[in-house]
Amino acid sequence: MSVRILLADDHRIVREGIRSLLEEQPGMEVVAEAEDGQTTVQLARKLSPDVVILDITMPDLNGIVAARQIKAEVPEAKIIALSMHSDKRFVMEMLDTGASAYLLKDCAFEELARAIHAVLAGDKYLSPEITRLVIDLSRHQWIEPEPPGLSALSPREIEVIRLIIEGQGTRQAAAALHVSTKTIGAHRRRIFQKLGINSVAELTIWAIRTGLITIEQ
Repeated sequence: MSVRILLADDHRIVREGIRSLLEEQPGMEVVAEAEDGQTTVQLARKLSPDVVILDITMPDLNGIVAARQIKAEVPEAKIIALSMHSDKRFVMEMLDTGASAYLLKDCAFEELARAIHAVLAGDKYLSPEITRLVIDLSRHQWIEPEPPGLSALSPREIEVIRLIIEGQGTRQAAAALHVSTKTIGAHRRRIFQKLGINSVAELTIWAIRTGLITIEQ
């Protein structure tokens, strides 16, 4: 039986290149492609793939949020992050979602193939650069204090943050999420309290640093 793979990246040329190489491998089949996080989650829910290969920086939902939702709804799916980001926050946030592998995009295809086989066997796989980063972090025990990451927030709180950053007022956000304005106000207070911030400007900076949004969006 073929390994069923869902491939998610917002660049079509990247997806086409990876798909072409994957389908040359015996026993591997790309069952679907996605160009944004929301579609990735929907396809994972619908198709229950064996492996999800996804980028971190994608529209709608970034790869970290998408990975968390996929693991919650399709826990048997193995997630492989394939990203250009080697920043410790991206790495640790992605691994905290339950992802089985983290590779950098400049890796050779053979490394991606090894990662697929490794995660299917129940192992973890990290690019050499990511392995060194993780070891370094464990040695230093996170000496520098880090602000809370995405894992500190619920999926609904993340939705509220996106609406706030987009400039939606309390009433607009309430209508978009089909809840009361009182509920939105409560979410906003909890978000600011959890993150230790006091303004939308600070919230926007936090969202960029954590990868929830990108400058291009």
